[in-house]
Amino acid sequence: MAKVKGGGTKKVCLPAAKVRSMSKAERDAVVRAKQDAGSKGKYKRKRSSFVKGAREKGATLRDWFEKENWINVATGAPCGASTKRRKKKK
Repeated sequence: MAKVKGGGTKKVCLPAAKVRSMSKAERDAVVRAKQDAGSKGKYKRKRSSFVKGAREKGATLRDWFEKENWINVATGAPCGASTKRRKKKK
């Protein structure tokens, strides 16, 4: 097997219900792990930061992605939203 090249993304998205149920420390740990992996150019964050209970038992992966409201854990914005900052007009 060949290693996956690339990666380096620092965005962490999870279902909104799961993010609301997590403590501030848990959210910070997941975001920090993803940023650390991204800064090293790794594709995935470390296993110790995996989130349990984000998906209902018996749900297919497609159902999980389509029926959940996904948000960015760090910012609280919708997951597909742009992360670029816009300059304010004077």
